[in-house]
Amino acid sequence: MVYMSESTRNLHASPAIVSREDREKLLGQSGSVLWFTGMSGSGKSTLARQVEAELIGCGRLAYVLDGDIVRRGLCSDLGFSEEDRSENIRRVSELAAILADVGIIVLSAFISPFRSDRAQARDRIGSARFIEIFVDAPLEVCESRDPKGLYRKARSGEIKSFTGIDSSFEPPEAAGLHLKTDRQSIAECVAEVLGALKNYSV
Repeated sequence: MVYMSESTRNLHASPAIVSREDREKLLGQSGSVLWFTGMSGSGKSTLARQVEAELIGCGRLAYVLDGDIVRRGLCSDLGFSEEDRSENIRRVSELAAILADVGIIVLSAFISPFRSDRAQARDRIGSARFIEIFVDAPLEVCESRDPKGLYRKARSGEIKSFTGIDSSFEPPEAAGLHLKTDRQSIAECVAEVLGALKNYSV
């Protein structure tokens, strides 16, 4: 499903006076996108928010995007079919690309179960500014955590097409980081993420 008006064919961007480099110089950091992917309960948002806190504490501008944020506004018209999930990630990718262009370190925490959608996100944002982070935990661990009761609802049939139950998750084949939250502590995972960001001169 593509949400695009015919009128977009006639859009022409006006020349920019201020460049991304100008904004990054002002902020003293490089805009980038850390894309946390993994099943519900794996720890994506928990990690992203902890990394955000660490970055802010160091004087860096960072912002977390997750499903609870975008589905209340930007993507409130979308359901959870495969088509709508892909459109959700497309919109998030566009927003993340804009925020990174501003110079913000974007921490994008979404299940984003399909490799093709994550590849499109990388293409839109640019490989040089994109780190895919696989937040990995076995299904039974994710299900035992179940902070929102979603697995219970999926098992009872209240939620359909739930990732890990009746919809597949396609793990990254070559993630920039592979974090195993059933074995690693939050602090260890955060340290790995912050280490990876050194390549972006933050």
